[in-house]
Amino acid sequence: MSESHITVTVPATTANLGPGFDCIGAALTVYNRFKFSRLEVGKPSITVTGTEAAKVKTDESNLLYQAFSRLYQHIKQSPPAVAIEIELGVPLARGLGSSATAIVGGLVGANQLAGTPLSPAEVMNLAIAMEGHPDNVVPALLGGCRLAASDSKSNWQICDIPWQENVVPVVAIPDFELSTSEARRVLPTQVSRADAIFNTAHLGLLLRGLATDNGEWIGAALQDRLHQPYRQGLIAGYEAVQNAALAAGAYGMVISGAGPTLLALTETAKAAAVAAAMQASWQQQGIDAEVRSLAIDTQGATTNPV
Repeated sequence: MSESHITVTVPATTANLGPGFDCIGAALTVYNRFKFSRLEVGKPSITVTGTEAAKVKTDESNLLYQAFSRLYQHIKQSPPAVAIEIELGVPLARGLGSSATAIVGGLVGANQLAGTPLSPAEVMNLAIAMEGHPDNVVPALLGGCRLAASDSKSNWQICDIPWQENVVPVVAIPDFELSTSEARRVLPTQVSRADAIFNTAHLGLLLRGLATDNGEWIGAALQDRLHQPYRQGLIAGYEAVQNAALAAGAYGMVISGAGPTLLALTETAKAAAVAAAMQASWQQQGIDAEVRSLAIDTQGATTNPV
């Protein structure tokens, strides 16, 4: 049975976690909310509220609406007239998966309005196809920390990664943007065998560190040679903020997604000190940043009839 009104809540995500480039991500306790109301006739109506509402398109090029339409295209139906209300809680273009929330929100909302013709796995596959890689959309949809890999038939296998509650993600969100396309542009097209081996070893160590709350393992594991060395120069103050986080007791610090948000992992007892140190370090360089101690969202995208 289809609904005529539905609200979809989708968590922010942090992707890569250092060595897990394009394959691992975790859902965070920050959210975007999308309300869909079926209309009798007319063009789509899109309204946006939140701090950065003015930056979001409100015509049919809106990414949320594009995803909404994509699901109806997939089931060979015309999308219905719809009013969409967007409530922004996830900062835009900061490396916290704002585009993934739109893709997942649009697909899940459309699937609900259409009477759930697609399974969660089919919705996930559509989301990955739209985003181009699984690291943000999979945890946004499913929650938790997730590793995605394809099998020999190109089907996605999704692995839930245990994450001890005492490992706290602290995000430092600066007041400047960094587009994913710009962050991709600086990456090399080829890497050495040594760098590939380095990342393989460190990703394995990261998974064990998160599962056991072994701070030494996590700190060592957050090193990466595939993307972070090339992107650090795009983020003003990176080294200073990293040094401040480590001095305050963080296990380590990485770029969240494509940046410019920086993610420190630390133990609960030191989270407040790490957050304060990261904020102060950026402020010393004339950069305002919002710093939050968060937790891992375990629900993923949730729906509620309105």
